Amino acid sequence: MVVNLTRLLFAVLMLSSAHFFLYGDFLPLQVESFRWGWLSVSSILGLVVGDSALFQAFVLLGPRLSTLMMSLTPIFTTFLGWLIFGETVSGVEFAGIMLTMSGVAWVVTERRSGQVVVENKQYGLGIVFGLTGALGQSAGLITAKFGLVDKFPPISATVIRMLVAMVILWGVAAFRGRIGSTISQWRNTKALSAIFGGSLVGPFIGVWLSLVAIQLARVGIASTLMALPPVILIPLSYVLLKESVSLRSIVGTVVALIGVALIFV
Repeated sequence: MVVNLTRLLFAVLMLSSAHFFLYGDFLPLQVESFRWGWLSVSSILGLVVGDSALFQAFVLLGPRLSTLMMSLTPIFTTFLGWLIFGETVSGVEFAGIMLTMSGVAWVVTERRSGQVVVENKQYGLGIVFGLTGALGQSAGLITAKFGLVDKFPPISATVIRMLVAMVILWGVAAFRGRIGSTISQWRNTKALSAIFGGSLVGPFIGVWLSLVAIQLARVGIASTLMALPPVILIPLSYVLLKESVSLRSIVGTVVALIGVALIFV
């Protein structure tokens, strides 16, 4: 809760500053109301409901199965993109999507020593939350695309989505009496600096670029590429954290990258 609330606050401050630098105002208040509507819905579905369901799935299932459930997001998004926007994928692209998801699934289902184990797993409820998280992420991307029509600046859309999520979640924290306890945790400067760095590369740069991606590409393809973090983490963990890399991780990475190559072909 503390990390989520703090990263949203940092992200809004960063995005607003960048928006002021690019367009001369901190918030896109003068845009059409329909954009605020669609992007607010996108924020609620993706950043509030989707992320909250994912965090609950982590509690009930553990990180391995929860991440596997989130790997379904590109499949849901591809289907919704076809159903709503008429976006189609070729046979080669669909094969690429399936290969990429297979590689990611192969990586995230590997049992690792020292990984957090969840006692008394509630599989049924956990799967419901995992599916809700994946559907929330998919619906968030689809509804964001409605707000991005006519070349609307992705950073303006990102400011709106993050602001709405921040207001809602900080409002929930205030209702539950968590504001004081959240702010008191900021005395941990090491954690606060880590959250700041994560906010910079995640909700600021990462989410901004994700909206650029769905504006310029089909949502199914974009969401497939955005599902690659478990694979991308492998070489980063090896180089930065000196963690060993298993043969299974290498095979999963190769399969996922072959899928990505097919998508770009």
